[in-house]
Amino acid sequence: MACKASERILGRTMRALEIENDLISTTVLLDKGADIYRLIYKPKDTDVMWKSPWGLKEAARGFHAASDSITAWLEAYAGGWQVLFPNGGFANTYKGVELGYHGAASMKAWDYEVLQESAAAIEVRLSARLSRSPYTIERWMRLEARCPIMRIRERITNHAGEPMDCMWSHHPAFGAPFLSEHCVIDTDARVLESDDQYAGAANPLALGTEYNWPLAGSLDLSTIPPPNQPRDLLGYLKDFESGWYSITNRDLGFGIGFTWDKDVFPYAWFWQELNSSPGFPFYKCAYVIAIEPASSIPGHGLSAVMEKTGSHLTLQPGESREVEMNVVFFDSRAGLKRIDGDGNVRIDAH
Repeated sequence: MACKASERILGRTMRALEIENDLISTTVLLDKGADIYRLIYKPKDTDVMWKSPWGLKEAARGFHAASDSITAWLEAYAGGWQVLFPNGGFANTYKGVELGYHGAASMKAWDYEVLQESAAAIEVRLSARLSRSPYTIERWMRLEARCPIMRIRERITNHAGEPMDCMWSHHPAFGAPFLSEHCVIDTDARVLESDDQYAGAANPLALGTEYNWPLAGSLDLSTIPPPNQPRDLLGYLKDFESGWYSITNRDLGFGIGFTWDKDVFPYAWFWQELNSSPGFPFYKCAYVIAIEPASSIPGHGLSAVMEKTGSHLTLQPGESREVEMNVVFFDSRAGLKRIDGDGNVRIDAH
C-alpha cells in the first residue's frame, strides 16, 4: 500500500492524524498535545501503546476543569505517548508563572502540514506555540515504504529576548496486549538510579540508590512481572553507551525499540505502574510501563532539577535545540543485542 496521512475524528470531536505505511500505523491526537495515541505493528495487528481505563477525554468537553494541573493532566491522560515540555513532573513557578504538571506542550492543540505523501514515503510536520512560555515546538514524523522504522525529529525554539530554562522528554507508555510477563527489556544503559522521593505502594527499590542495570539486588528489572504481582516504581536509566532500549514480547514474537541522541537526552525515566497504586488515578487497575528519553532528572519539576542536578536545558534568545529519534519494530522471541543510530537492529540469538 502507499504511504499516506488521513485526518480522523475520534469520539465526538477529537481531531487526529493517522500516518501509515505497509508495516506501521500511528494515530496522533492533534487536539491533545500531538500525543501518539496508537502505534500499531501491522504484521502482528497489535497496538503497543497503553490505554487508560478512563479513556479519551475530548478537548471540547474541557481539559482544564480541575483546579490543579496534575488532576487536569491525568484526567486528560488517555495513555499513549506524550512529549513533556517545558516542564516534567510537579508544577512549579518559573519567571512569574506556574509551569503545569508535565508541561504545556502535551495539553495544547497542534497544527500540521503534510510535506510528502507518495507510494515511497509519508512525512508530516506538527507544531505548537506555547502560551505561558515563549517557545515553539515542532515535530517531523516520517515513514517509508516497506520499512519498520518511524523517524522523528523534534525542535524547540526560545522566542524570548532572555535565556530560558526547561526540561524536555518523551513519555511512551506500553500496555496490554503487548505488555505481559513475556516481555524483556534490553538497553545499553549501565545504571538505574532510583528516585529519591517516590516510595510507592509496592516499590522494590531503595530510595536514591544506584544499581548496575539490570539487577537491583536479586531482582532482574529487565523482566516484567505478571498482572497479579503488583509493582510501582520510578527510576532513571543513565550512562548510555549510545542511547537505545527495546521491549520484546517473546510470546508474541515481536518487539519495539527506540534510539535517540544521548547528547540531548542523556537519561531515560523508568516508570512502572503494575496494578499497584491505590486511589486516584490508577485505583490498582493500571498495568503499564514507560521508558522515557529525557534531558533532565529527577522528574520533580524544573525548579527541583535546577536545584538538585543542574541537568536542565538553557536556551539563549532565539536558540533552537533538536533531537532525532527512531522507533523500530522487529520480529524476535529473544530480545535484542543492540540498535544502531539508524534504527537497524541486531537480534539476540538466544
